[in-house]
This record gives sequence, structure tokens and C-alpha cells, in this order.
Amino acid sequence: MTLPVPSASHAPVASAPGHGRVTLARSRDELAAALAIDDRADSTGGVPRAVVMTMGALHQGHFDLVTEAARRVGPGGTVVVTIFVNPLQFAAGEDLEAYPRTLEADVEGLTAVLRAPGGRDAHDSLAVGRLIVFAPTPEVMYPRGEPAVRIDPGPIATVLEGATRPTHFAGVAQVVLTLMHLTRPRWALFGRKDAQQLAIVRAMVRDLAVPVEIVPVGIRREADGLAMSSRNAYLSAQERERALALSRALAAGREAARAGADAAGVRTAALEVLEKAPGVEVDYAAVVDPDSFVDLSGAGLGLPGGSVQPAGAVELAGPSQPVGPVLLALAARVGTTRLIDNALIDLR
Repeated sequence: MTLPVPSASHAPVASAPGHGRVTLARSRDELAAALAIDDRADSTGGVPRAVVMTMGALHQGHFDLVTEAARRVGPGGTVVVTIFVNPLQFAAGEDLEAYPRTLEADVEGLTAVLRAPGGRDAHDSLAVGRLIVFAPTPEVMYPRGEPAVRIDPGPIATVLEGATRPTHFAGVAQVVLTLMHLTRPRWALFGRKDAQQLAIVRAMVRDLAVPVEIVPVGIRREADGLAMSSRNAYLSAQERERALALSRALAAGREAARAGADAAGVRTAALEVLEKAPGVEVDYAAVVDPDSFVDLSGAGLGLPGGSVQPAGAVELAGPSQPVGPVLLALAARVGTTRLIDNALIDLR
């Protein structure tokens, strides 16, 4: 089967493959050649390298990941940013074709973020040794079409986002592992906004012994509290205002926890805000363990095995009421746009 390819109207305009310390690689060979420069430059084990994996349409949340990557690699290191709208993580009827593609603006934004203090030209005055942007097509990533060997993302992928988008995390795991092999980083940075993705990637790296450190980076929000997302561009002015219900629901959950509520009480407080919000269609409000995604509120939305045990299960040692941090995870549709948000909350 041939993977779907974005229509020409959404295809990014080609850029030059390299500008001094900034390289745009479009093929595996170009990427390998760019990485080989690092390998030759340091015979003691390679230049420090971090990767940030994105689907483009970059915003400040992405740039926070890049900034942290730059801090880790230091002034002589290399930051690799991958920009690839991965067809494997889109199901039929989802927004693969419509997903924004802004490669030239993305590269300009990245070089601006990595510009050294006082530097005029980002290509010659980066705060890091080198920036490599890898922007492949589906044919480059999957040269034989549909991959013959697939990654099973495990039980975490069956709940919450996985229940709504059952093929999504398999596609995410497939592309993440492939990009890890292609870029060979010391660090891979992921945003906490996609908390379930973060948990699955951590589990994959642990279970498959991938030699990379996963670094989570906090959620970047607009001044009014809306979590930054490339999909926010789909919202009308009225829908954007309505979308603030998600951040208000998280605030309600935090306040409930400060008042002594348990996991079920935190969920109830958040859900009440969402259900009362006009124009907001709730998908789920769940409280789960941030690593295992075990359900902690008794709502049956996460995996079994938390504070409410399935019939016949062996009772776990320790208190039944979890002590934070727990993950309050939300998903809702505003207009035609599906939004997610979350917060780590400490229970008393």
C-alpha cells in the first residue's frame, strides 16, 4: 500500500540544503552527511546532540523544546529538529491534508531562536555549534511504503487518546523510533502537552533499550491560559474563547486538590467546568498515573489497577489513595477542532 502524500497545495517550498552552520536535509543521505560532520569533528565520541521531533507549524511551545535542547548540547553541540507530518499517525477522515505546512517560516523561526546574543545573522552566529533541520517526505521516511515491521505501543495506547484514535500511537512510536535511529541523539525532547505520547515514548525507550535520554519540557501557554497548539489556528475567534474552558477546568482541578479532594474529586471539579461551558463537547476528563496511565479516579478511563481494582485483582500494597503528582488529562471538541490539555497535580 502506498502511504498518502500531502497535496501540492500544502507542500513546502524547497530551501537550499545548507547555509554554513544551518543545514536543511531532505533525504536520509543528506542527514547522514550532516551528522557525519559532527562525528569527524570530535574523535572522543561525537559532538553532543539533541533532537526535537515536530510536525512543523512551529510555535513558542516548540521553540521551548529547542531552547532546552540548545542548553543541553552547549555552544559546540548540535540541535536536530525534524519536521515531518507523519501519515501513519492520522486515521481516515483526520486532518492530514489540512495540517499546516510552513517549512520556510519554521526554519526562520528556528534560526532566530538559536541566534547567539548580539548576533546579526543566525546562520553565522548560532548559540550552538550547528542546527540541522530534517524535513523528509513520506517516501523518504518509508521508502517501501507501508512499513512491514510495526511498533506495538503497548497498553497505554488503548485508553484516552488511544480510545478515540486507535491507530495514532502506533504511528507515533513508528516514526519516533525511526527518527531516533536516523539522528542518534543523546537527548530527545518532548512536550508535556502530549502527556500520553510522552509516557509511551518513555516506555518504548526503556523496554527496547534505546540509548537516548527522554527530556520532558513544560506546556507553553498563551497569556490567557490556552495551551499552544498548531491546531489552534483552526479556531475562530469565538471558538478560541470557548476553548479556554480547558485551562479553566485544569485550574478547578488544582483548586480541588488544594482543598483536599481525592482523584475522583479532582476529576469531578474539572468535568463540571467543561460540561457547563457553551460550545464545548467533552471527550474525556481523566485522572491517571502520569507514567503508567492507570486510572486513579474510578472513572474507568485509564488502565485498570489503580485506586479502584478490577474484580479478582490482588490488592496492591500501600495506601489506596494516590499521593501526587497525578495527571489530570482533558480532551474536548470546540467547533470542528479537537483539543487536549493536561496538568500534573499533587494530591494531599
